[in-house]
Amino acid sequence: MEILDIVIMSLAMGFIFKDIFKKPVSSYDPVSYYKKKFNLDDFKFAVMVTAPAVILHEFGHKFTAMAFGATATFNAAYLFLGIGLLLKLIGSRFLFFVPAYVAWSGQVTHFQSAAIAIAGPLVNLVIWFAALMVLKKKKGLTKTEFHFWALTKKINMFLFIFNMIPLPFFDGGHFFGSLIKAIFS
Repeated sequence: MEILDIVIMSLAMGFIFKDIFKKPVSSYDPVSYYKKKFNLDDFKFAVMVTAPAVILHEFGHKFTAMAFGATATFNAAYLFLGIGLLLKLIGSRFLFFVPAYVAWSGQVTHFQSAAIAIAGPLVNLVIWFAALMVLKKKKGLTKTEFHFWALTKKINMFLFIFNMIPLPFFDGGHFFGSLIKAIFS
């Protein structure tokens, strides 16, 4: 089921972001480009840019929880993916949705819970840094590769910052809440 959820979430994100994260074109023909209602190249590019950021983020939570002896399952957030698809279909300029989450259970300490919560954002930070390093050595990158790494860098920094907001239901809220409980209990 986890693999199916990963595939469905990736395809949904590709569709939602295909008009935002477009693959650069080498020769531009506006008539043929805009005649296509569904550009497969843009869809694939959007999947390649967005899905790894979310999947690896969630795997950070999953594998950290498992390392502490908890059970953890990757889940596509179907309700929120539906909201994202609906916002896309009505042409909303504001796209906010949660594409996936990891459900975990087991006996862990407050420090371990904090580590599980921060693991996802830290994965995004590592990916951001890797993209930064690739872009600094931009020799040999094609236009498409450069665009891919630039978007990967931006998306992962956004996910890191957004997820570290210290509000309930955000990784930051869980991290800081668990850390405070660990320190004061």
